[in-house]
Amino acid sequence: MSADLQLSPGGGAAPAARRVLAQARFEVSVLLRNGEQLLVSLVLPALALLALARTPLGGLVAPASAAGGRLAELPLIDVVTPGVLGLAVLSTAFTGQAIGLGFDRRYGVLRLMATTPLGRSGLLAGKLLAVLVVEVLQVVVLGGLALALGWSPLAAGPAALPLLGVALLLGTAAFAALALLLAGTLRAEAVLAVANLAWVLLAGAGLLVPREVTGALAPVVAVLPSAALGDAVRAAALGGSLAVVPCLVLLAWAAGATALVVRTFRWS
Repeated sequence: MSADLQLSPGGGAAPAARRVLAQARFEVSVLLRNGEQLLVSLVLPALALLALARTPLGGLVAPASAAGGRLAELPLIDVVTPGVLGLAVLSTAFTGQAIGLGFDRRYGVLRLMATTPLGRSGLLAGKLLAVLVVEVLQVVVLGGLALALGWSPLAAGPAALPLLGVALLLGTAAFAALALLLAGTLRAEAVLAVANLAWVLLAGAGLLVPREVTGALAPVVAVLPSAALGDAVRAAALGGSLAVVPCLVLLAWAAGATALVVRTFRWS
């Protein structure tokens, strides 16, 4: 971070809000310049959207119940877009943050930044704000692509988009907390491996396609944050309703992971 963003005009530390905003701007610029991060956060979700929108899913979407059992009757692009937006949240809030934080901890960046006027809470707040900014960009880009493919975001009524936003925010809270838990306890190389493997597994565990596809495993998959997010975004976008149980599952993951982070996170 440049000195002019850290200091107030009088030479002292800038107000806390200004420090957090400066850190958030720095984090966003780093994320947007990182080719690997762009691949995970934008390119892969866009490819998933194109592939799923052009692939007959047939039996994959028919069993789902998020829109009153009508998923098989809806345009395919309407069915797959909410899950792809959820995948974008998984990519940025979990995979990208876990890997970035893991290597920052390895190289001593977290320990160094924690000793600056920004402090530990300011550093984490800046990173979280950066995640939200990047997610807004993802929704704009992926939503624009989905619109070009025929997505009707208001087909379920005017409440669909606000409720979709609530679901994505809850998913962000859960996955960001899990990213902190992973990055603050494992070695950087282990974080890299686990975060990438988790991205692949969670994408298929009720996020991109309804969890009912898993058959007998559906009740187990339902308690995963990926399936909870998938159920929540599809209920919002396709039914214009708030999926209470999936939202509570996401809140439970966020609260549980946060409690563990407080007890186990290591800054170096």
